[in-house]
Formats: sequence, C-alpha cells, structure tokens
Amino acid sequence: MIEYVVLAAAAFAAGFVNAVGGGGSLITFPILLAFGYGAVSANVTSTTALFPGYVGGALAYRRELSSQVVRARSLASSSALGAVAGAAILLLAPASAFRAAVPFLVLFGCALLALQPWLQHHVHRLPGATRGEGSPPLRVSVFVAGAYGAYFGAGLGMILLAVLALFLADDLQRLNGLKSLLSVLINGVAVLAFALFGPVVWSIVAVMAVASLVGGRCGGAVARSLNPEILRFVIVAFGVAVAIRLFIS
Repeated sequence: MIEYVVLAAAAFAAGFVNAVGGGGSLITFPILLAFGYGAVSANVTSTTALFPGYVGGALAYRRELSSQVVRARSLASSSALGAVAGAAILLLAPASAFRAAVPFLVLFGCALLALQPWLQHHVHRLPGATRGEGSPPLRVSVFVAGAYGAYFGAGLGMILLAVLALFLADDLQRLNGLKSLLSVLINGVAVLAFALFGPVVWSIVAVMAVASLVGGRCGGAVARSLNPEILRFVIVAFGVAVAIRLFIS
C-alpha cells in the first residue's frame, strides 16, 4: 500500500509537470527504479502510466486547439512516425543506451526555447522554413522529437514547444496546446508498442494512470493562466533543473 500511495502521488506530480512544460517522467522513473523495477520496465511502465496525464493536459487546452485542427493534422504523421522509430530503438537497443544523451537533449530544448525570439529570425531564412506547418525543417524536427519522446520522453514537452516556437509565429499558449496534443499522439504510439512488446507492469499502471490524468488536468489549467513570458521562464527553469538532476544521476 505504501508503494501504491507513493507512486500515485508521483504520477499526479508528473502529470501536472508534463502539462506545464515537460519532464514528468523524471519524477516517476527514478521512483520506479527505487522500488526495484528494471530500467526498461520502469521506463515503459512510467510512459504507459503517464499517458492519461498527457490527455488531461490536452483537454485543458481545448479552446486553443479548436482553431488548430489543420495544423495538428499536418504534423501528426511526422510525430507518429518518429514515435514508432523511438519505441523500436528503446525495445531493441541496450537498456542503458539513453542515459548519456538525455541530459544534453533536455538542455538543448531549454536553449531553443530561451533563445527562440532571436533564433526564429535566423531559422526563417532556411529554405521552406516559413511555410508554417508545411515547413520541411519543422516536420523533420517534429519527427526527431517524436522519436526522442517514445525513446525516453523526459523534457519532450520542452523540446516540442521549442521546435514549434521556432517555426510557427504564434502565441506561446496556443503552441503549448499544440505541444500537448502532439505529446498525446507520440505517447499513444509508444504506449501501444510497449503494451504489445514491452515489459509493462500493469498493476502499477492501474494505480498511476488515474492520478496522472488528474494531475494533467490541474497542470493544464495552471499553464493556461500564466503570462506567455512567465510560462517560457518557468519551462526553461524547470528544464535546467531536470537536466541537472539527470547529470547527477
């Protein structure tokens, strides 16, 4: 019972954090390891359990998403294909392979978001970069983000939001809503692959899933109320903390 209570609390916190900016798996993954689960099992169980939290976060952004249906459909295929690639790498590669790269990827996402106003001017000079959701560089970037999200996922929200902000000239709150929807798709594909081929601990998922859904709804409501520049600062600050935690571990 103590294990279930701790994991439920961790799942609520992770769902909340994922809705605000990303990095929730950095809460649940280490706790699952501490309770004695193997690295791959902890990773796929955490991803599966936190999926409802992503759904809750996206639901909180229904208003911002209602006018982005075409944009979401355009980026869906790149996200899904990237997720398929990432899930395949995780299930086929050595269990410890992601540990070295993850902190650098999270810091890279933070840097992209922090420098977005300056970088956007230069990115828009790339061939095809100003074609909105039809931009080839954006589609490639979303594919890579999808692969990373299915592979491990810590900081996926930060990386996705940074990529979207570079290529799409729009309000950060609307882009955060789009990020939440693409995160649902990426994690949905990963969860399907893990359910079929991964060592998911379903008894733990049953406990954590409901808590992550509630946390996602609460986190999405908080994120929607933040000023865009404050939201940018909060996400970058949390991302740096996540990267430091990864370096230490």
